[in-house]
Amino acid sequence: MTITKDMSIMEVVQKYPDTVEVFMNSGMGCLGCAAAHFENIEQGALAHGIDIDSLMKGLNDVVPQA
Repeated sequence: MTITKDMSIMEVVQKYPDTVEVFMNSGMGCLGCAAAHFENIEQGALAHGIDIDSLMKGLNDVVPQA
């Protein structure tokens, strides 16, 4: 896995811009909010009631795998 649930939301968005659509489609449309700057993906998913495993699969599906 390239992206892990303990990574910062903004770190992922900045490094992998294609993930923005995945976050938005999953219900995490607040990428510009203050929490996105310090929350990791798991914390954000829990706050929004999003299935973390499904989100992680979607995020990793859109990034180039090393």
